[in-house]
Amino acid sequence: MTMSADISAFFDQATNTVTYLVADLGAGVAAVIDPVLDYDAAAGRISTQSVDRVLAAAAEKGVAIALVLETHAHADHLSAAHLLKKRCGARIGIGARIREVQDEFALRFGADDLKPDGGDFDLLLSDGERIALGGLEIEVMAVPGHTPADVAYRIDDALFVGDSLFMPDYGTARTDFPGGSAAALYRSIQRILALPPETRLFMCHDYKAPGRDAFAWESTVAEQLQSNVHVGGAKSETEFVSMREARDATLPTPKLMLPAIQVNIRGGRLPPARPGADPCLSVPLTIADSTVKAALF
Repeated sequence: MTMSADISAFFDQATNTVTYLVADLGAGVAAVIDPVLDYDAAAGRISTQSVDRVLAAAAEKGVAIALVLETHAHADHLSAAHLLKKRCGARIGIGARIREVQDEFALRFGADDLKPDGGDFDLLLSDGERIALGGLEIEVMAVPGHTPADVAYRIDDALFVGDSLFMPDYGTARTDFPGGSAAALYRSIQRILALPPETRLFMCHDYKAPGRDAFAWESTVAEQLQSNVHVGGAKSETEFVSMREARDATLPTPKLMLPAIQVNIRGGRLPPARPGADPCLSVPLTIADSTVKAALF
């Protein structure tokens, strides 16, 4: 590769999400990885402060946003991918196995407006696939486990890992979502940690582990190998799976999961509104007691 990627990070503290603007300044083009659409759940209000910061930075750098790359269908924030597509003409890319995630959730949310064969996304990306961005080359690495559709993006000496890894003091992603697998995540992480030790790893989230005062989102393969609390120190697959599954059993549902999944399986597009009504998101109800359920209808 002849060019070096210019990387800017934008942290959204409301969802603990990091969005990246990755640019070839010489060619004047950029990709946005994991953009956030602001959502006030209590008010049902959508706004665009987070993505506006990214757009302002792109304008200041003199680059056009050509690609929006999702590492997976997030459960913790709404994606601004569709908004960027409309504003910038960018193509939206995601792992090809997003179709499995769409199939899982389509019936639950009544998403019969989904475009067939993952058509809400422009690029369904497979392991090893390469995408040109000016003089840069983006290599796709399939990293299933958190969800079946997770991918990471390798650009120069940088890898954008999505939710597979967190900072070393926080560990790894949960695997209890539909299609998730602790064993698959372990193997995906081993692929990441087999990269050169100086490879820079950029996280999608940071939750500031106890004892750390500042948010952080960049580490290296060497740092993760040495000190990641879940996989560092050459932990075995058996050890990891046992720890991960026990930990996942204690975790609450992400607070924005229900609205986020509905938007994100559509590539950031809102569900269609009823005629004359504002757009709405669904809240499927789980009623554990069958007798109570019968009494409520």
